[in-house]
Amino acid sequence: MKVLIVDDDALVAQSLATILSVEEDIDVLATGSSGPEAVARYRELGPDVLLMDIQMPGGDGLSAAEELLGEDPTARIVFLTTFADDEYIARALAMGARGYLIKQDIAQIAPALRGVMAGMSVLEGEVLARGVAARGARAAGVPGGPADAGARGADTAEAAREVRRTGAFAALTEREFEVVEAVAEGLGNTEVADRLAMSEGTVRNHISACLAKLGLRNRTQLAVAWYRAERG
Repeated sequence: MKVLIVDDDALVAQSLATILSVEEDIDVLATGSSGPEAVARYRELGPDVLLMDIQMPGGDGLSAAEELLGEDPTARIVFLTTFADDEYIARALAMGARGYLIKQDIAQIAPALRGVMAGMSVLEGEVLARGVAARGARAAGVPGGPADAGARGADTAEAAREVRRTGAFAALTEREFEVVEAVAEGLGNTEVADRLAMSEGTVRNHISACLAKLGLRNRTQLAVAWYRAERG
């Protein structure tokens, strides 16, 4: 795969290029240092994957990604950042980014890029957990806010659930929908089984059925699809 790396820290960008170039199936085309440069080099080089930081003084990665995805919705953009920020995560997923990774886990970058090339969306574990926690907090209301904040949050959560139930996940049975909902909250098979009073084997069967109906490959993609559907 051909990869373009963009990070405002030249040492980080070059280190990533060196690490990834060792992989037989990865060709690092170039490096850049800002959002505008990412857009220009992407148009010039046509990489298979753009691996990009978010916060860059010369122009942020999220704005660059929005511009590129506006031109080419199939663009494979993966964010690699030190910021597991809830707002960044939500914005990245909503715009169609294929991955959101944390820089500390360098060993996972090459496998993640291969997953993206295979059509997967890749989320580092902490990112998925923070996305789940942030949405749970919003649904419960913000401590110290108006007295009816919790009720408004519950109404919003129920409305979002109905949008999913009748929209992106309409093909699922009610039980399958409940399984996907639990998976999107970050629960493992044992926890899903306990919540829904079913065996782990039944949970696995439901997940397989959901993946087949939705044309997805794994539970991470299920979670990503769940949160993207929140926008209706």
